[in-house]
Amino acid sequence: MGIFSLFSNDLAIDLGTANTLIWVKSKGVVLSEPSIVAFDKNTKKIIAIGNDAREMQGKTHRDLQVVRPMRDGVIADFEIAEGMLRAFIKKIMNSWIPSRRIVISVPSGITEVEKRAVRDSGEHAGAKEVYLVAEPMAAAIGIGLSVDAPVGDMIIDIGGGTTEIAVIALSGIVQEESIRIAGDELNNAIMQHFKKNHNLLIGERTAEIIKCEVGSAVPLKQELVVRVKGRDLVGGLPTTVEASSVEIREALEEPISSIVEAVKATLERTPPELAADILDRGIMLTGGGALLKGLDTRIRKETNLPVHVAEDPLTAVVRGTGAIMENLHHYSKVILKGKKY
Repeated sequence: MGIFSLFSNDLAIDLGTANTLIWVKSKGVVLSEPSIVAFDKNTKKIIAIGNDAREMQGKTHRDLQVVRPMRDGVIADFEIAEGMLRAFIKKIMNSWIPSRRIVISVPSGITEVEKRAVRDSGEHAGAKEVYLVAEPMAAAIGIGLSVDAPVGDMIIDIGGGTTEIAVIALSGIVQEESIRIAGDELNNAIMQHFKKNHNLLIGERTAEIIKCEVGSAVPLKQELVVRVKGRDLVGGLPTTVEASSVEIREALEEPISSIVEAVKATLERTPPELAADILDRGIMLTGGGALLKGLDTRIRKETNLPVHVAEDPLTAVVRGTGAIMENLHHYSKVILKGKKY
């Protein structure tokens, strides 16, 4: 342990479509903010990131633009994503100490080109070494599963841009399904529902709030009603309508069904010995989508398997990525190949 190891800012990053979480060696999770950036259109200068940028969403003038540089779990705007990553790291660090190593979690269905973009972003943000790990593997480690055991575990990680479904055994992913239907798609379904059925235009943020407050995957014991503010598409004026949790559930039916079908398809391809393990151990739900009311019940009903929502599902991926960072040697098998040393 040299003097420099005391100052090595080894980081683990869950660079998500909806939220970015950063874990620092021996400190744990130090940042959890939305993956949103506000920048000046003329100069491309970043004005705000994270929570500050979210406050500006849908409220900017013509010179300001608020964007989410991540789409479907991958980088959509390279320059802005890099700026965001650099700004987040600066927010938690003394900028004069470079990060030695960064482990970043990525969707399991990511292409080689997309992997390169994430690696380059990490390097440009100041890292000397960048390692990538698949999100479902990181989530499994984060919730304390023994991924290196000869036992099958199934994990469903529902983020903002992607739903990652994986069967894990012996430090590898045996079966996987990565679909680009997740939290964003649920928000979009709510926005379209109000447009079509209420002639009401609502923003992404409003849709997110509705999903969290009254969204559900199964009938609730007590159905809820929510007041929704937006712009009337006919008269063009601001207005308020009431909506019940029943109609929101109907609006969410299509994306939820797609997720359930993907889970079933993965189970159908799982080797019988591992399928027997899953029958005993059940399915683990992680990611923000795991918090949707009744989703565990819906998957349980459709698969006849036990389904458990992980404790603190939002931080499962970053906690696992952090554990990998703490012990890169032990978890070397789960690092995605093509890494840079």
